Amino acid sequence: MDQRRAEPELITDPGPVTLYGEFTLISNRKVRCAVKLTERDLVVQRLTSAPVGRSKAVVLSLKDCVGCRAYRGDDNKADRASYFAAYFYPLKRRWMYSGVSRQRVEQCFRLSALQDPRANLEEAEKWARAVRERSAQQQALRDGVSLHSLPRPCRMLLLVNPQSGKGQALTLFKNHIQRLLSEAGVSLTLITTERQDHAREHVKEADLSQWDAIVIMSGDGLLYEVVNGLLERSDCEEAIQTPLGILPSGSGNALAASVHYYSGAPPVTNEELLLSCGFLLCQGQVSRMDLVSVHLSSGPRLFSFLSLAWGFVADVDVESEKYRHLGAARFTVGTLVRLASLRVYKGRLAYLPASGEPSDLQLPPLDQPVSGDWVVVPEEDFVLVLAMYQSHLAEDLLAAPGARPDDGVIHLFYVKAGISRAALLRLFLAMEKGTHLDTNCQHLVHAKVRALRLEPRSPEGIITVDGEVVEHGPLQAEVQRGRARIISG
Repeated sequence: MDQRRAEPELITDPGPVTLYGEFTLISNRKVRCAVKLTERDLVVQRLTSAPVGRSKAVVLSLKDCVGCRAYRGDDNKADRASYFAAYFYPLKRRWMYSGVSRQRVEQCFRLSALQDPRANLEEAEKWARAVRERSAQQQALRDGVSLHSLPRPCRMLLLVNPQSGKGQALTLFKNHIQRLLSEAGVSLTLITTERQDHAREHVKEADLSQWDAIVIMSGDGLLYEVVNGLLERSDCEEAIQTPLGILPSGSGNALAASVHYYSGAPPVTNEELLLSCGFLLCQGQVSRMDLVSVHLSSGPRLFSFLSLAWGFVADVDVESEKYRHLGAARFTVGTLVRLASLRVYKGRLAYLPASGEPSDLQLPPLDQPVSGDWVVVPEEDFVLVLAMYQSHLAEDLLAAPGARPDDGVIHLFYVKAGISRAALLRLFLAMEKGTHLDTNCQHLVHAKVRALRLEPRSPEGIITVDGEVVEHGPLQAEVQRGRARIISG
């Protein structure tokens, strides 16, 4: 047990005790502890010779527990002891760090009170089983409501793109995720992608009954492949119900930042975001996630989970690829470069407002006019058009603070021509805090919509779906509420 990191607190009302025992620490057999398991917490107090007999208690919430195991020690027949270890990842302040983030705390105890080694192991297994069961019960409740959970132990397919971000995905996995998943008892099948569309082809043909979830470790592009691969299967309606998980190792990491945001935890980036997403993955709570069906003029239909962009945002996303070695900083550099030569795009934009309860949409063909309940934007000169259906555009850009994964809403933003470079820069700086809508910028418009149509009139320009370049031309998109499932902690 790491007393320095465990941050003890005084117990006032620990609740009913379901298990009690007195054990020694594995790290120091001279230290004995009273260990209590309640419905909500694991409570540890050192037994001392002081008049009060006990020190302050360490209280660890079972909501922060990812796993617990019992085991025998080394093959030493003279040692009759067994052990149980519980693994927690509470939110804690770090030294020289202004915020809080998930940090690992291990509690490990030695049980040797009984003469029979098998009896000691049975007692350790009883504790480990009880901790796992209580933690699962706590994690399956949110505001008193029971949530759908992955089975335990869980079987996961992990798809890793070794080239994502700075090309360090496998190193990040070994340093931050591998032990965490092992502690949670996850059975893992790891596949390293070797080329574009590798993940798409694999999930399109794979026997999905082997796994309880599909997890990607990359940027957002690999999940785009997985979603579209699942929906190209003959059993697509069943396949798209497979829970999807995200571990960030790319440059943007927008969905990972969104999942972290939905959990209510304070903002984090980089390795702290990775560990947070790993923790949420181990919690195994599953939520519905909207998809957006994108119809292109050439006929194919794509499915999107994150965003659709035209103009400034798409330009920065694609043109900053040359700075990929900078990681997330590539977008900052790309933004400054594009601001220096700001472009204006001509096109027509229309949308169906989100009003009332969502219902099945019947969109008109792209060559037919929209119906009277649509809004046709009068302006035809734009700096950018951005449709968001998650909260984050990147791990440090909170584009749609009010978004939720299954609200059935597309957050449509567009910036009209005439905005100055300084004003546009201020918008993106405000977006880091999610306050861009409070700037009262007269060129920025935000609407909640169910569907949209975009018809570019400029020959040049880039359109991206989930950060991936698609055909430049007319398109329309409609939200499909809760069609997919996401592991959201």
